[in-house]
Amino acid sequence: MTLVLCLLLSGCDNSSHAQFADYHQRLATVLDVESIPYSDPELPRLPAKRDLALPVDDIRIGLLDAYELRQCGLFQRIAERNSSLGKVQDKTRSLRYEILLLSGLMHCINTLPNESDVKNELVPILATKQAQLPRTIWNMLFTGKEWRQQLTLYPQTFPHQEFGGFHANIAAIEDLVTISDLASTQKIIDDQLADQLLSHQQNIYRSRYFGQLFYSIANATQWLNITTQLLSQHEDKILCGKNRNQQTAEYLRNVFYRLYSPILQPYMAELDSQYQQIQPPLNRLISNLPYGDAQGAEALRSYKHHYIDGDLHRAFRDAILEHTLFWQRTFKRCQFKVGI
Repeated sequence: MTLVLCLLLSGCDNSSHAQFADYHQRLATVLDVESIPYSDPELPRLPAKRDLALPVDDIRIGLLDAYELRQCGLFQRIAERNSSLGKVQDKTRSLRYEILLLSGLMHCINTLPNESDVKNELVPILATKQAQLPRTIWNMLFTGKEWRQQLTLYPQTFPHQEFGGFHANIAAIEDLVTISDLASTQKIIDDQLADQLLSHQQNIYRSRYFGQLFYSIANATQWLNITTQLLSQHEDKILCGKNRNQQTAEYLRNVFYRLYSPILQPYMAELDSQYQQIQPPLNRLISNLPYGDAQGAEALRSYKHHYIDGDLHRAFRDAILEHTLFWQRTFKRCQFKVGI
């Protein structure tokens, strides 16, 4: 509703949706036919937070022997987690704590004497915490506010030449891939990498990048398909050849060079480039995590298959190809030189 109202207000929408609509309408006007109404495609949604949250047993580490824990640096870390603020920390800080805790546990186990009772109690706690870490990463990604909003489909296309959130999100996802790779092999994660989670959280909280990228690709695909359909259905109106009036073809060529070539083609090339950069780390991250255990696993598989495994991107590439073939065919038939 907001998008429809915005399109009705002059100068309100600088998005690619408006530019595609303008392109489509101008072609229809040149052909003197009705435009084909745009309708949003049916797109898989990210499952609800409650359907993706994975249970993680809360293993409380008692203060045990305070002296020995102080000696190896773990006492203060546990005390902070057990404080009133520690008990209500968000998903990003929870993951950071678990990573730092694992590092602290390993340090204590390596430095306490073998005969220490505390050391013997810490060993099984370390093993359990290591096994739980992929679930904690999962819960941050799919139920943590700032991270979840990146993946939630956002039904607004990017404004022209503005792709907010790309650099911040790809940096965040690449660090999460490193963390999840180490977690899956139960290796200790560097404290600095854990601290960077808070920086990533701050850097991405204003954007809805992945959801907006996916929607923008779907939107462009739909516009290309209906515009190619419009042109193909009325191709008989485009007269070319010796002693024939090529005015319609020339006007169509003008629209191509005014809107499609300088505006829409570079925009779609950037969508394609960004998708190809973010897809591999995003796919690796989600594939590393235990989503088969979630209640919404089946719906998430559909989401992943469409957006991350490549269905959406393949449809986008196919739509670009079909549209390009129409123009190549028309330029050849009318003997238009490219760039003129």
